[in-house]
Amino acid sequence: MTRAEAMQAELFQEPAPRHADRIPMDMDAVIDGLDWAGIAAQLDAEGYALLPQWLMPEQARALGRHAAALERASLARGGLGQGDLHYFPADLPAPLAAWRADLYRRLAPISNRWSERLGSGYRYPGELEPFLRRGRQAGQTHALTHLSQLRGDDYVALHQRNEGAHVFALQLVALLAEPGLDFTGGEFVMTEQRPRMQSRPIVLPLRLGDAALIATAHRPVRGASGADYRVNLKHAISRVLGGTRIGLELSFHDAP
Repeated sequence: MTRAEAMQAELFQEPAPRHADRIPMDMDAVIDGLDWAGIAAQLDAEGYALLPQWLMPEQARALGRHAAALERASLARGGLGQGDLHYFPADLPAPLAAWRADLYRRLAPISNRWSERLGSGYRYPGELEPFLRRGRQAGQTHALTHLSQLRGDDYVALHQRNEGAHVFALQLVALLAEPGLDFTGGEFVMTEQRPRMQSRPIVLPLRLGDAALIATAHRPVRGASGADYRVNLKHAISRVLGGTRIGLELSFHDAP
């Protein structure tokens, strides 16, 4: 059994009877059943949209256990903080690949609307594969989707994942450990910088299995004059005070 097959089996294994009412239905149906009008509105207003209980606790912990099997990169080596990132291969395991394709299909219209409002002229295809193909043709072949594993005193500095000519406007983050039980500290933080204004800090109240859709780097905001302007967003994870924090960052584009 390959690592991808092992991950699929662990994430979608039959639940124990006592948890039967807590295991989600097929993820395609979960994604289709989300309030996409509400998600789009929250993304427009805040630059993020919360997806509570995106994964059931059993699924979240199962996904987090795969960190040891992935390629490890030190945050300190890249000047991005302290701790480890564990990168998935370009060909994501089946569950993550399916989630990414389904989410992209829903998010492409939002990204195209943002692109139009910002006057960039960039149009995202309706499906993920043609968009990834554009990136590969431009030399974007380094997978960005990863698990983060942070222990006491580890953190992720403010950053953006927007390298390359083909950058998707949105990405997904999820928490695979329980605050207060598995770790303390380690809040997911965003900052928003508007022209001629102080940066606005945002702390996302994530629990085990929760996810959020966030702006990758920029989003449009309607000004008092009625015209749109570009707002710059970065994200980070604050210092972990104790325990081990594990999270997922799912990107829809690759890096050069």
